[in-house]
Amino acid sequence: MNTYDVVVIGSGPGGYVAAIRCAQLGMKTAIIEKYATKGGTCLNVGCIPSKALLDSSHHYEDAVKHFVEHGIELTGEVKVNLQKMMERKASVVEQTTKGIDFLMDKNKIDSYQGVGSFKDKTHIEITNEKGETETIEAKHSIIATGSKPSSLPFITIDKERVITSTEALKLKEVPKHLLVIGGGVIGLELGQVYKRLGAEVTVIEYMDRILPTMDKAQSKELTKVLKKQKMKFALSHQVTSVENTGDEVVIKAKDKKGNEVEFKGDYCLACVGRRPYTEGLKAENAGVKLNERGQIEVNEQLQTSASNIYAVGDVIKGAMLAHKAEEEGVFVAETIAGQKPHIDYNLIPGVVYTWPEVASVGKTEEQLKEAKVTYKVGQFPMRALGRSRASGDIDGFVKILSDATTDEVLGVHMVGARVADLIAEAVTAMEFRASAEDISRMSHAHPTYAEAVKEAALAATENRALHV
Repeated sequence: MNTYDVVVIGSGPGGYVAAIRCAQLGMKTAIIEKYATKGGTCLNVGCIPSKALLDSSHHYEDAVKHFVEHGIELTGEVKVNLQKMMERKASVVEQTTKGIDFLMDKNKIDSYQGVGSFKDKTHIEITNEKGETETIEAKHSIIATGSKPSSLPFITIDKERVITSTEALKLKEVPKHLLVIGGGVIGLELGQVYKRLGAEVTVIEYMDRILPTMDKAQSKELTKVLKKQKMKFALSHQVTSVENTGDEVVIKAKDKKGNEVEFKGDYCLACVGRRPYTEGLKAENAGVKLNERGQIEVNEQLQTSASNIYAVGDVIKGAMLAHKAEEEGVFVAETIAGQKPHIDYNLIPGVVYTWPEVASVGKTEEQLKEAKVTYKVGQFPMRALGRSRASGDIDGFVKILSDATTDEVLGVHMVGARVADLIAEAVTAMEFRASAEDISRMSHAHPTYAEAVKEAALAATENRALHV
């Protein structure tokens, strides 16, 4: 029987990063993955393939709608070759997942393919596709089994007309009318992909705004921009039934007045969240407790009810984000090694990869009001930047919230071009507890989108933005 210092179950961002850090710290490490390719949801059917399709569809939209503004004239019809687009996406995924295999080999991590199940606290049985089993011994284990798309009790996901994000990433045709249930990150990103490619898209959301967990100003701005792009929204609508009638999907919902409304389309994309995935884990054999939501219970050290077993990522509480899982993977590896790592969950950024992009870190205005914190607001519009006008990306803003007394930055909220990258500046500043004035006094290269961060900081500091 092979024996290890650490065995990681699941090879998504939380799992494979935990394995690498354990190996770096000198621990004999193994990783178990159910599927043939490593990388979990993120690399295979999540973050990476969706970004590939977002980029490809963005190029197509630019060619059709925006090239002419730049003096680029195309002769003949510009066509979507969806098969080629999907092949490119698959190639990007393959390159990325092979990169994980390379990293496992480089760090001398043993890989096992199959379902990892606890026999007890220190023994894990691995069952491969043929039903063959092998048992390994683990001094410590890290559960990183991730999540799966959720549904609603009355929705039957048939994977043909009524689909989840997994199926939406490999459609063989562009829908005529895509009905999206859920105005969160996944629904908006995939909705925009197919809107660009020619589909009519209607987003049906239970709450009174899209992106309900982000700052209200971001929801308002993105709604305005997406409506300009001809995406339709039915907010404050409670879906009551979804029926696949063959060539059509019929959705019934109640609007905020309680009236029944009907929507018809050829595809329905259900994006109503994700649920932790622990199927086959047999956590109870190791004394690992789950809560009523199916999440694995952990303490501040991410330790489960079994002291030698830890859990990270989507399978525990908190935001279901790849980078949150990675931070937790490193945290657990260093904790096992006897170090004293830290994670500030307030400083885990959230990003939506629509165009314009949306990014946030820290507290929203709504949260500060609820906590009765007195704060200042500095906001700067992207359209006032020379860089934005040069690229034609003039939608959006940067908003900085700072403490009214100390000027410490409490939250940064952005909508605009490349804000997914810009948010890292805000995370860095807040990690070092910068004030708005600190940011305002740092030189930002001109012309860049990042100048909006400096200008918003100036606006939060005695309302002295320079270019508005």
